[in-house]
Amino acid sequence: MSAPPSASNAPVRLRFGRWRAVSDDRSTAGVVEWVLQRNCSTTPAQMTAFYGSLCVVSLGIGSFFWAFGATLVMPFAWAELLLVGAALVVWARHATDRERIALAPGRLTVEWQSGGRVERAEFQPDWVRVEPCHDDRSLIELSGQGRSIAVGRYVRPELRRQLAEEFRAALRSWPQERRPAAAVSDAV
Repeated sequence: MSAPPSASNAPVRLRFGRWRAVSDDRSTAGVVEWVLQRNCSTTPAQMTAFYGSLCVVSLGIGSFFWAFGATLVMPFAWAELLLVGAALVVWARHATDRERIALAPGRLTVEWQSGGRVERAEFQPDWVRVEPCHDDRSLIELSGQGRSIAVGRYVRPELRRQLAEEFRAALRSWPQERRPAAAVSDAV
């Protein structure tokens, strides 16, 4: 029985995923992992620093006008900062949204994290089907054992077909001798 592909002998060229070797006491096995996440140009820490500087400037200008008798400027400055702060909190909750798909010996794990909520599904890789939900540019549906989950939310629509092909190739390259005969022909 041969070990699953490791980082050094990965048979499939991956654009979206990464092969990594995992060794434990029993054997050395390979895992392929796809982490698909939002394209986010600033981190929550950078956005917090921006918001802090916005507060200082806005309250400074409001205080200046308050001191010279324009008393309505300050309540509007506070309202502005509260609304911008609320919008940034919503943004920060979704800044780390991601999908993680891991193919390990005997299981395919799909995790979807959105706004602090995590959904997880596990499949037998031998029985997984990879299909587009509607057309080539739609989300990719991974299905098997009576369950299905859509992935590819954070990949541009024109690249989803390539991602689906990569999933299929990785599933096909998994060791054949552990698969039931029917699964080899029907799985992918």
